[in-house]
Amino acid sequence: MLSRYACLLLLSFTGLFTAAQANEWRQDLPQAKLVGSGELRWFGLHIYSAKLWSEIAAFDPKSGFALEITYQRAISKERFIDISMDEIKRLHGDSIKPEKLLYWRSHMEKAFTNVKSGDQLIGINVPQVGCRFYSRDGLLADIRDPQFSDAFFAIWFDPRSKDSSLRRQLTGSGK
Repeated sequence: MLSRYACLLLLSFTGLFTAAQANEWRQDLPQAKLVGSGELRWFGLHIYSAKLWSEIAAFDPKSGFALEITYQRAISKERFIDISMDEIKRLHGDSIKPEKLLYWRSHMEKAFTNVKSGDQLIGINVPQVGCRFYSRDGLLADIRDPQFSDAFFAIWFDPRSKDSSLRRQLTGSGK
């Protein structure tokens, strides 16, 4: 049987391991600083809180950055993918071929998970390479497709984003 001290030590190491995993994405952007933050609300319901991290002060969607989203509601993987695909289609119209959209959907099916309140997903834009997706538990997917990365993050950072207020808050232009 473990002593009280051994139990406390084990819990401490478990907490350190979890904290280290939660910050694994920082290896991609070691100098990242918070650019802005905001919340997505839909008909008054708090859906998620978001933070934008970047190594450069003036946000540029072509630079390396991290979009950290902490969910306040449960969302199925399928719903998350469907909403993302709908937004990509809305923003890019017919400029993206259906075959490419199906290929991107397969990327999302590998990268995304069902989320519940308190879960966190972090998307990293890796310029000219693609993107990486992390949860608090670690790397979910490394997608080497810069066009997908640009289209996906446009959901938040394109001037035509559905939530222009959130876009301004994230990019720091709403100050």
